[in-house]
Amino acid sequence: MINENKAINENKEEIISKEEIISEEALSTEPLTKEDIIRTIEGKGRAKRVPLLYDIWIRSNAFHNSEEELQSWLDRYPRDVDEIFLPVPGMTWGEQETPQYDWCIPGSSNEGKKGLDAQIIIHDWEDEEETEAFYRTFPDPDFPEYRKLERDGRYLIGRWWGLYFERLWAIRGMENALTDLYLYPDEIHALFERLTGFFIRLMERAKEEWDVDGFFVSDDIGTQTGPFFSLEIFREFFLPYYKRLIDRAHELGTHFWLHSCGCIEPFLPDLIEAGLDVIHPIQKNTMDQEEIARKYGDKICILAGVEVQHVMAFGTPDEVKEEVRFLMDTYDRPEGRFMITMGNGSTPDWKMENMTALYEESAEFEVARTSQRTK
Repeated sequence: MINENKAINENKEEIISKEEIISEEALSTEPLTKEDIIRTIEGKGRAKRVPLLYDIWIRSNAFHNSEEELQSWLDRYPRDVDEIFLPVPGMTWGEQETPQYDWCIPGSSNEGKKGLDAQIIIHDWEDEEETEAFYRTFPDPDFPEYRKLERDGRYLIGRWWGLYFERLWAIRGMENALTDLYLYPDEIHALFERLTGFFIRLMERAKEEWDVDGFFVSDDIGTQTGPFFSLEIFREFFLPYYKRLIDRAHELGTHFWLHSCGCIEPFLPDLIEAGLDVIHPIQKNTMDQEEIARKYGDKICILAGVEVQHVMAFGTPDEVKEEVRFLMDTYDRPEGRFMITMGNGSTPDWKMENMTALYEESAEFEVARTSQRTK
């Protein structure tokens, strides 16, 4: 273990102060360059340190809902990418002042007292009037005005949540969504076709107006114990549409990042073959992380996620550090293809000392790696 105050270079018999390494190499608040991130994603070599993306999942709910406190704390640490959320309607119900940019059917009632996975917009695919009303008022991706954005030179990701499976269950409810894949295949393909056109136009506008470098989307297609559906279902209903988005992202000169909670190991070879650039988070306790690193670590950039269900909320700072070090040791590669972040978004029960431990251990890892390089 590195001494608290210094690392020893045995070969050169030099003493490198930990503070010097942290300030100059490990955790200077100076972010990595856009070129560093691109090189890391594409497997063209390590950056000067592992890219740290903890901040993109830490929100004000961990700071008493104070955006000012959040930003003040984050400013103490490196923030290696910039982010902006694309103006996509919410999971089910959009803002009331923009009914023309909503998933719901005008005149329908908000089932807000139900859980997200039980709110239903289309109750019956065979109800032609309801289905036609849904498509007639489908959101227009050219409608919202994109706000002006001042770039600071960092790699910029354009984010949105709710891709195909998440959008399906938000429209039909979870139980219906899972049975629809067997009972209403034509209707699902028609929906996904419309969604694909919508998403592609969002991507085009984000590139045209913001010059984004990558797109980060979510589609939770895994559970704690396995995928939501079979490989055959995945290949029929999801993979072709993912590939179209990935291909368009590449045509635009950008990367495509995918977040999926749960076990998605059976889908990884197909996603890699389709050209997916970044996968997040390889959720702990749902897949063998060391096996994933061994089989796929040289084929796709892994945005590894620190475990949030137990470690961040209920663990100690030492346990957080152990988790960070495990991920660093497991996924770090000479060619890059590894970045680190949180497994999911922050919650109010995250402890401040645990969030600080994320960066402390990241610094320790870089101290150790720097020491190894100088031996």
